[in-house]
Amino acid sequence: AQLFTLTATRMFYNLLRLLLYVPVPWVFVLTYLCGVGVEHVFPGNVHSPEANLTGSILGGILLAMGVVIAAWGWLIFYKARTTTVPGRASRKLVTWGPYRFSRNPMYVGLSLAYLGEAGLLHQLWPVFLLPLTICYVNWIVIPVEEARLNEVFAPEYQTYCAKVRRWV
Repeated sequence: AQLFTLTATRMFYNLLRLLLYVPVPWVFVLTYLCGVGVEHVFPGNVHSPEANLTGSILGGILLAMGVVIAAWGWLIFYKARTTTVPGRASRKLVTWGPYRFSRNPMYVGLSLAYLGEAGLLHQLWPVFLLPLTICYVNWIVIPVEEARLNEVFAPEYQTYCAKVRRWV
């Protein structure tokens, strides 16, 4: 029984590591689509006009904020000519723009956009699945990125980490 558990655990972590080859935005999209599938099987929509209006307004605001934050973070990386691929060595340590407030503003932006989309479409199941993606990003993707950044920019990156939080 212990051998089976150990083997299953290794397989699970290997699967998570395999996901590193899937761009993180697509992990958010795939999780959302899984939530949409579950939503079709087990509808969770709230059908009151007030709830729909509130969901649409808040959803629109969150979606817009998320897109702006994620795009701003990506644009800074693009201008700095550094990578957005986990595990690849960065050419430059980016610490300005939204990176003054969060070490991972693109992930914060993707999370906000995800929640905004769910609000606009009045869907609950994708929201329930979002923590799975956030856990994956927080415990699998970000540690890989941080290890690489620490390897390349050790003293400067450690100072940055001491000043700026991982999320917000």
